[in-house]
Amino acid sequence: MSDIIGLVLPFFGLIFLGAFVARITRQPVEALGWMNTFIIYLALPALFFQLLSRTPIEQLTEWRYIFGAALATYIVFSLMFVLSMFVNRDGIAESTVKALAAAYGNIGYMGPGIALLAFGSEAAVPVALIFCFENALHFAVAPFMMALAGGEKGRPGELALNVIRKIVLHPFIIATAIGIFAAWAQFQPPAPVSRLLEYLAQAAAPCALFAMGVTLALRPLKRVPRDLGVIAALKLILHPLICYVVLSLIGDFSPIWMFSAVLLAALPTATNVFVIAQQYGVWVERASASVLVTTLLSVATVTGILYLIKSGTIPPDLFP
Repeated sequence: MSDIIGLVLPFFGLIFLGAFVARITRQPVEALGWMNTFIIYLALPALFFQLLSRTPIEQLTEWRYIFGAALATYIVFSLMFVLSMFVNRDGIAESTVKALAAAYGNIGYMGPGIALLAFGSEAAVPVALIFCFENALHFAVAPFMMALAGGEKGRPGELALNVIRKIVLHPFIIATAIGIFAAWAQFQPPAPVSRLLEYLAQAAAPCALFAMGVTLALRPLKRVPRDLGVIAALKLILHPLICYVVLSLIGDFSPIWMFSAVLLAALPTATNVFVIAQQYGVWVERASASVLVTTLLSVATVTGILYLIKSGTIPPDLFP
């Protein structure tokens, strides 16, 4: 257990250091802008490119794996959406944000750092694949559902074009596409460029986790949603369990690929859920509370899942 604590302490420690520094320095939220720009447009794309470009191309086309991970996410999304719509009698827009809070994990900022720390460089490929395809789905689902709710204005063609633009032009997805092309072409950049990319990649996880802590500190807990217990249970417990069962049923994946997917499914609600809620003016303060509370609870749940994995308590395939 001490090994697991040693593994997660630096990871969550960076988040709490970010929150602590944000509290004592009292900088405005706008001060975080350039760090987020560095993380989103340079550091994490460099990390994805570096790792993917060195990967055999046959590992980058595992469609069963991508389908299984995405299916698990949208089973959870559907459960929360149906519960909100038909039990709580909420509208489509509010139910969509709740469903995203239960299913959309912080796989961008937290995923690469903790998966690489836990499983090594071999985890880079499954993390990048899950991130790109799940984010593409999230970018498409959110505006589509908001259009059904009447909160997304514009012609259908314009809405579709906007969704496609968000997907195609996202820096992580561009970097992943270039990395896959480089792997296919067996291209490696010149040594000076490679060193620059290495510097950027090494900064990705620490900066992303620190920035996440700052973001959480600058969004104080004001309004706790009554559904938070259900959201937290779905996101932190049921989502990784469903992912584990679905991938075990679909195919025989390597232990690192299987456990990387389970670990990513166990991550807390993504800060993007708050951004989406703010964009549409729906469930904003409660979305912020969901991000904060699930992140705090994930200290225990992610540590527990890593312990179960590292101790061999759960096998890499439920149906060998």
